Amino acid sequence: MSHILNNISPDFIKFLLVTMFSLIIGLEQRRQHGSEAEEKTFGTDRTFTFVGILGFLLYVISPGTLIPYVSGAVMLMVFLAIFYFKKIESQKVYGITSLIVVFIVYSLGPLIYIKPVWFSILVVTTVLIMVELKPKFRSLSARFDNDEFIILAKFLLMAGIILPLLSNKVISDEIPISPYKVWLAVVVVSGISYLSYLIQKFIFPKGGILITGVLGGMYSSTATTVVLARKSKSNDAAVNMVSAGIVSATGVMFLRVLILAFVFNTSVAKSLAVPLISLSLFTFFISWLILKFGKKGSDEKIDDKKTKNPLEFKTAVLFAVLFVFFAVLTEFVMNNYGTKGLNVLSLIVGVTDIDPFLLSLFTGKYQISMEALAHATLIAVTSNNVIKLGYGIFFGDKGIYKYLIYSFLAIIIVSAGFIMFY
Repeated sequence: MSHILNNISPDFIKFLLVTMFSLIIGLEQRRQHGSEAEEKTFGTDRTFTFVGILGFLLYVISPGTLIPYVSGAVMLMVFLAIFYFKKIESQKVYGITSLIVVFIVYSLGPLIYIKPVWFSILVVTTVLIMVELKPKFRSLSARFDNDEFIILAKFLLMAGIILPLLSNKVISDEIPISPYKVWLAVVVVSGISYLSYLIQKFIFPKGGILITGVLGGMYSSTATTVVLARKSKSNDAAVNMVSAGIVSATGVMFLRVLILAFVFNTSVAKSLAVPLISLSLFTFFISWLILKFGKKGSDEKIDDKKTKNPLEFKTAVLFAVLFVFFAVLTEFVMNNYGTKGLNVLSLIVGVTDIDPFLLSLFTGKYQISMEALAHATLIAVTSNNVIKLGYGIFFGDKGIYKYLIYSFLAIIIVSAGFIMFY
């Protein structure tokens, strides 16, 4: 048997693959146009198979000059052009997707000779998926706002144009960070926010309170705490959902901090991995307990407002300014007060947006150990959890007080344990 297989010509195998791939695409075209009369379509299974075989034969006849193959392509183009104009004339239909697919099938012959087999399979798979997802694409495009592509363009501008143009040299002795690192931090944080925005808008457009908490934690657990706490006043029957959503946002916050650490300082991230992952799992466990044993309520949609655009340039510039400010402040504190001063600064900064401060820790060149930086990070996130508890009580309904107090006290105590003993 192996002797027979070894003697099979590679051309024969390639011919079978081209025929099979062409037939599969043709069968898919028949399924797409099954309700149309045959005279209204260019062809389906047999036609596409013959086109694939024709491309294969014309290529193998003269692979060096490609004259037969190119001539066949020109003739095919003429036939398709005649068909297309007649279709417009008789049916008033202008779509050319099927005609483009015909040319892709025609190119399978040389493709399978020039590229590895997996590449041809990738092309065929992509064609099948793109054609079959036509209704999905229509549904997806209906969710796009007028400025949706402007938001995408902003992110591409920030990440693909502005970032590569910036210098990676330190600005000065007083500002110990490069413009590239500053903007890289902006791009990474904005990218996480943008991902949260896309998930919420296109995957969970009608997401409830709990989904809002989880996705909000990717963007800002503090802002999410305020939003959900205010929600509790208008729907006190769902206090378990609101409380679990706030706690879940904090659980995601631990993971977001760990991701930022891995992006900018792997050594610090390794020191933070155990405490932050443990705190995140512990926090999600508390959220589960609230859902299971707390006062029941419906997980309704949080509101009907548009999802906020996370890529405003004013926000990005403000983040960059805060990043530079905290880099300078941290450098000053470290030079004058050492590790103890850094811990005090971490405790104070926790009441603000901690991302710029944490990124200044992760990207700075300080004469302290990675463990000390990790220690300062845990102090900052713990301090931030204290202020979130305060926000939850201040903005929320009294029905969520006991859930938040018990939950955040437990999280803060476990965090303090890691700070003191890890």
